[in-house]
Amino acid sequence: MTPDQLAACIRTIPDYPKPGILFRDITTLLGNGAAFKATVEAIAERWRGEAPDAIAGLEARGFIIGGAVAAHLGIGFIPIRKKGKLPHRTYRASYTLEYGVDELEVHIDATEGQKRVVIVDDLIATGGTALAAVEVLTQLAATLIGASFVIDLPDLGGAARLVKHGVPTHHLVSFSGH
Repeated sequence: MTPDQLAACIRTIPDYPKPGILFRDITTLLGNGAAFKATVEAIAERWRGEAPDAIAGLEARGFIIGGAVAAHLGIGFIPIRKKGKLPHRTYRASYTLEYGVDELEVHIDATEGQKRVVIVDDLIATGGTALAAVEVLTQLAATLIGASFVIDLPDLGGAARLVKHGVPTHHLVSFSGH
């Protein structure tokens, strides 16, 4: 499936969660079997030659895409969750939102035997959440071989911020604006 065909499967909701924002909703892509399959295969194929040990998916839509990519590649999946959602001891990193600060966590033993990791999420905007994921995975001594996103919003600069931190990025579609 081409990037334009995938983009056509993504619903845009204006003024959500606040006026002026164009929310890119991937639930319509997930509900389209061919588009979902093409998304998973494209992300998996991008990293297959890099021999990752695990996919780290960001809560919550990154769990859906990342879990499917991990299963497709036959490798482990590492959930990176919001503060207080994981039952075992964790490493934590803060990140800034438009309306405050939040935290991500990962279990301290999440990368045992799985050192080469790819981050997967539905969208990269400013990069704050992805950079927090980089921070917690770095605390685990993981080797970050890259990050994939279904959608990039390049005007917000998140992918460029990841690249500046030495994390190669990959996306399937991009939309201008925010």
